[in-house]
Amino acid sequence: MHATNEDSAAIPQTQHALQLIGPSQLKLNTAKDVHLPGPHQILAKVEAVGLCFSDLKLLKQFAEHPRKSQVVSGVGPDVLDSLPSYAPDDKPTVPGHEVVCDIVAIGEGVTRHEVGERVLVQADWRFVRTALTNGAFGYNFEGGLQEYVLFDERIVIDPQTQQRFLMPASRELSASAVCLVEPWGCVENSYVNAERNTIKPGGKLLVVAEAGHAIEGLIESFSPDGRPAEITAFCTEDVQRQSLTDAGLVFSEAESLASLPDEAFDDVVYFGAIKETLDVLNDKLAIRGIINIVTAGKRIGQPVSVGVGRIHYGLTRWIGTLETSAADAYKTIPPTGEIRSGDSVAIIGAAGPMGQMHTIRTLCLPMENMSVVATDMDDARLESLREKVQSLSDERGVPLRLVNTKTNPLDDRFSYFALMAPIGALVADAVVHSLPGCRINIFAGIPAPTRHDIDLDTYIANRCFMFGTSGSRIEDMQIVLDKVTAAQLDTDLSVDAICGMAGAADGIAAVENRTMAGKIIVYPQLHELPLIPLKELPAKLPAVAAKLNRGMWTKAAERELLKTANER
Repeated sequence: MHATNEDSAAIPQTQHALQLIGPSQLKLNTAKDVHLPGPHQILAKVEAVGLCFSDLKLLKQFAEHPRKSQVVSGVGPDVLDSLPSYAPDDKPTVPGHEVVCDIVAIGEGVTRHEVGERVLVQADWRFVRTALTNGAFGYNFEGGLQEYVLFDERIVIDPQTQQRFLMPASRELSASAVCLVEPWGCVENSYVNAERNTIKPGGKLLVVAEAGHAIEGLIESFSPDGRPAEITAFCTEDVQRQSLTDAGLVFSEAESLASLPDEAFDDVVYFGAIKETLDVLNDKLAIRGIINIVTAGKRIGQPVSVGVGRIHYGLTRWIGTLETSAADAYKTIPPTGEIRSGDSVAIIGAAGPMGQMHTIRTLCLPMENMSVVATDMDDARLESLREKVQSLSDERGVPLRLVNTKTNPLDDRFSYFALMAPIGALVADAVVHSLPGCRINIFAGIPAPTRHDIDLDTYIANRCFMFGTSGSRIEDMQIVLDKVTAAQLDTDLSVDAICGMAGAADGIAAVENRTMAGKIIVYPQLHELPLIPLKELPAKLPAVAAKLNRGMWTKAAERELLKTANER
């Protein structure tokens, strides 16, 4: 260690940390070791941590969670063996991935990070691979529900892009506003993620044609960047095979659809309208695969079992056309999932923590002639949402309606749906209530194996587009950080409660039981502070409550909290 922001003697030998030691087994450790950094390591002091519903998946699954498993590539075992915060499999770990911290010490081999930097953690370390996914901060690498975290610079820099996973952040912002950039980045990604709108160059293409359907528009659907590397065909008529040959396409023929491997094709182009065939083709889509249904005006006539869970977790996409050309359907794919001017937006499950973010983001958009309906099934949560967003609606002149769908079922039609609850029936309902050109943002993580019957006739006729994303990238977080820094977005609007280490486990329980409508912020340096909803601050911490803005969390309130706590 060659540089510190604190006198090395001021860095304690032990710390308070909330450790996950087994499935659903949280332990507050008041004497966890603080490790000084090795040659390539970085020690950072945690300022604030946001609690996330994703923490519950780790809580329940522990060693069975794909991101808790051992790293198999991307970084060498020598790096991992030298890093005490690497905690794969059944080793105790520290959850918490929505983190802002200060770098207080670095090793002599650290070149891209400096003592004194305030950094926001991008938790998804995609080049560090496990058997099924990738390594992540707060999973197989200890997260932020502790006072100090230890990183290795060889892990927190992407070797391909050279981007830092520890992103510099302004000290002009509250710690809470910065740590909440991470979940807001996931929200942002769902709107700005670029969508593929051609057959994948270099990919695997499956062409299936029913009797009486001509194969048209394949060549026109190829990317300017190249053709697919492999083409497999399952045709029922010789004329269909001949059309592929006449187009100069080299292909292999499948004996049957059932004989084809599952999750193997980047594109499936289906010329037909038979439910049973579509039920089988659902399973053939690879990750990020697109299925294109070319009906030539025919109706399927009954719902189709669609893998709605894979739309979010596998980034699969469904498109279709009533025309005869496959190329027509690819035109329905938007460049991104962004809301458009003139959209009538329905945010389903809007009063929960992530739904609040979607609602706030939507109301802050510079779009014209937009309207928003935000739904939930709890009046108290809806009222909490109203307190946060009504002023935004009024200031921007965006019509906003809050609806309890438990007592007032929603029967309107919309051009944009954002779905916050992991329920397949909501996807089906969105299709039924879609306007032409409807975009359906499946934000909630419906379990990947989940299938649900979808009215694809309406979906295709209305040229709908279902999409979903999982997680965020550095680019998404930078967009949000820039918005917050420029005062275009206030992430603190989503805060509902605060606590120190003493209240962290209660905070996770509150997330699990959905007793808080918004986000919970943990300040690890405050050992004894229990979980306190903002509405209880006037009675419990009146000096802090006096710094709120219309009941909302602020930098001034955070400063007063830290000051008050330090004086106690």
